[in-house]
Amino acid sequence: MTTPHLITADVLHSRLDDSALRIIDATVHLSFDDDGPHIESGRQTYLDGHIPGAVFADQLGALSDPAGEAPFAAATSEQFAAAVGALGVANDTTVVVYDTTNNIWATRLWWQFGLEGFDNVLVLDGGLRAWTDAGYPTYTDESTNAPATFVTHRRPERIASTDDVIAALDDPKMLLVNALDRDSFAGGRIPGSVNVPFPELLDDTGKLKSLNELRTLFDETGALDDAVRPVTYCGGGIAATTAAFALQALGRNDVAVYDGSLNAWTADPERVLEKG
Repeated sequence: MTTPHLITADVLHSRLDDSALRIIDATVHLSFDDDGPHIESGRQTYLDGHIPGAVFADQLGALSDPAGEAPFAAATSEQFAAAVGALGVANDTTVVVYDTTNNIWATRLWWQFGLEGFDNVLVLDGGLRAWTDAGYPTYTDESTNAPATFVTHRRPERIASTDDVIAALDDPKMLLVNALDRDSFAGGRIPGSVNVPFPELLDDTGKLKSLNELRTLFDETGALDDAVRPVTYCGGGIAATTAAFALQALGRNDVAVYDGSLNAWTADPERVLEKG
């Protein structure tokens, strides 16, 4: 059984000559140490080696809204249209997104496209690692596409704000799905949350697990119950999109992402965190 919105390295390689295809490197580097999180553009990694024809998407700049309620807030529809149009994406193209880390930034861009009403987006299963493991070449020249016009059709139901989450805390029809690792979940979470860690959605090679394996993980938490609507979150709204991607692969087309996630939730010390 195939997983919707995934493409393998072999299939992508066979389609490189497709004039309607736009390949986007969505890499961002996020690391943590005693001083907290550190974030860096993946542009240099892109220049060091990328899939032939791929362009680089600046998710920290052009695809984030500095006026949002937390870092990495999704770009406005106008910002998004301008940014992806400059990359050559029109509404009649097929987009393939990938990154060079763990694909959470690729699913982040997949989610932003879906938020703006565009579904013809595929995530490269296993990211750049899968491409190079298959023996395919990478290029170091900077690729470009002719600018295009991209028209957005925002789906507000795909995104949740802090106010939305607060309003729904006592609503049994909403299920908050925390996508952080189990230790982070135990260390502090929004009350009532369940945990499906994003690393457990991937196999040892960084590829998405089978639909049957994913179904087991989410079913155990109740996230596949038709009586609830899943809202995924994490620290900053990035890994949450991988959980949303997996849920949509399982047929949940009603998933929302809490874009501000814990960055926004903890901005007010009066907001409660469950621990343990």
